[in-house]
Amino acid sequence: MHRDLADPAKLTDSMRMFRLGLEGGKPKKGETGAQPEWFYKGDGSILAPPEGDLASPAFALDAGEEPEIVGVYVIDGAGTPVRIGFVLGNEFSDHITERQNYLWLAHSKLRPASVGPELLVGELPPDIQGVSRIRRGREVIWERAFLSGEQNMAHSIANLEAHHFKYRLFRRPGDVHVHFFGTATFRSARA
Repeated sequence: MHRDLADPAKLTDSMRMFRLGLEGGKPKKGETGAQPEWFYKGDGSILAPPEGDLASPAFALDAGEEPEIVGVYVIDGAGTPVRIGFVLGNEFSDHITERQNYLWLAHSKLRPASVGPELLVGELPPDIQGVSRIRRGREVIWERAFLSGEQNMAHSIANLEAHHFKYRLFRRPGDVHVHFFGTATFRSARA
């Protein structure tokens, strides 16, 4: 999706957003960085438990997993977000719908998602490397390495948090937020 970054004539709107992140997504302390592209995944009812099923809706054109780092937050009584920690997650999206029209990108994200059972409390390592696999029974039918952590991200976590939590709607006391921070690795079921 983010090929041909050097040729401005070939930049799609999605590529322009990606480039904005590369150029301004990691601001210096006290500065405001580029606003990231993000999508609302719903009210939490779409979260599947670890090892649970990620059922794709009947109208979906595709079912693709996306391994991502996820931030978990609680909004305190004063309306201040408090990061609890990080987990691994699978965003799961419809990449065929996404590719048909960039305005349908948000629609492609309204799919089930899952987060892992273990929470890392504290700071995220700058370089995270892993392997995502899909198995049918004991057989691995797809496998690809993935990278995450700020060293491998267009935006800093602080910039992502600042832009999300600047909206009052996302600072209601008692709410819990689960943020998927994006990926460079995904699998389309038809790929």
